[in-house]
Amino acid sequence: MFRTVLHAALLLVVFSNAGAVAQKVTGTPADYRPWKNGISDDPNFFPIAVWVQSPGNAERFKRAGINLYVGLWKGPNEEQLSALKKAGMPVVCAQNEIGLQSQNSDMIVAWMHGDEPDNAQPRRSGEGYGPPISPSTIVENYQRIRSRDPSRPVLLNLGQGVAFDDYVGRGVRRNHPEDYPQYIRGSDIVSFDIYPAVHDHPQVAGKLEFVARGVERLRRWSDDQKIVWNCIECSRISNTNTKPTPAQIRSEVWMSLISGSRGIIYFVHQFAPRFIEASLLDDEELLAAVTELNRQIIELAPVLNSPSLATPIAVDRTAPEVQVAVMCKRYQGSLYVFAANLSDQESTATFQLLEPGLASSLEVLEEDRMIEIGERRFEDQFDAYGVHGYRIAVDRSQAEN
Repeated sequence: MFRTVLHAALLLVVFSNAGAVAQKVTGTPADYRPWKNGISDDPNFFPIAVWVQSPGNAERFKRAGINLYVGLWKGPNEEQLSALKKAGMPVVCAQNEIGLQSQNSDMIVAWMHGDEPDNAQPRRSGEGYGPPISPSTIVENYQRIRSRDPSRPVLLNLGQGVAFDDYVGRGVRRNHPEDYPQYIRGSDIVSFDIYPAVHDHPQVAGKLEFVARGVERLRRWSDDQKIVWNCIECSRISNTNTKPTPAQIRSEVWMSLISGSRGIIYFVHQFAPRFIEASLLDDEELLAAVTELNRQIIELAPVLNSPSLATPIAVDRTAPEVQVAVMCKRYQGSLYVFAANLSDQESTATFQLLEPGLASSLEVLEEDRMIEIGERRFEDQFDAYGVHGYRIAVDRSQAEN
């Protein structure tokens, strides 16, 4: 499934008491066909990746619905590529001579820059940090990578400054979001990471909407000309007091997809109270939840990879401060509506469907319930950061009239 959908006309709708004000964000197709050795453009494939993991665990991750590795520790080397080939796990990795010449290079579907060049960089002396790597250097490195192999796209993963301007880890470039459009020029796929469920800064901690904000910013800064992915927290990382819940992970993933992300990268390392590289595989609760979530994404891959609709859908809600992001698709005779509450407050949302010829009821995906539609309107309850997906069949008798 990955003819990704930056051919998206995403509707991010925010409403006041007076009614709906809709901002329509359109995009161009994220087409992988230019790269003959790149990521699959099969409509049934959607990138669900894991960050820098041992190839020895590829089979276990595959059983959890992971279909891509991103990053190889001190690689790629022949042992890593051979193990990934045996597991049938493609990889995005740094470019080196082994990767370019290996008999297993067919497992490499994209190259990548070093991680988070937008953050302050450790000094070679080991004493403190210097400035981030400059955007111009990233663009130069991108051109070098492409000159050696134009048959694969190049991934750039950026840090949390994409969504959080005041991030101290950017050093002298803290509060300089204007850097990012320049960084993005050095990529074909651009990603970022922010982990609000385990974050230690009060401006971000628990505020899952920062995930959606970063996705939207990358799309806007790139004028929808780059493929956008993002990282999702799947461990406590360094927070010894809490870890993300299954509900938080599900919300982050779906608000990412609805906001325009076309690839998910799970971060599963734990650093405290002890280091566990593949902590997700040892966490029965989170592993079950992520496996189920991946199943849903894989089943919906052809829908997610179809173009988003430019036809507006009006939404109103009971809580003035609530924001609702909405994505609409049409696939095999049905209208799909995906909606996410980007707020930590509950609200009832009322959807006004502006398309004729729809059935009089809809199916709520994965929830085993139906909702009646009256005068092209329906309403539903959204928990804090709640997400819902809906499938509405086309009533052909009405559509023909």
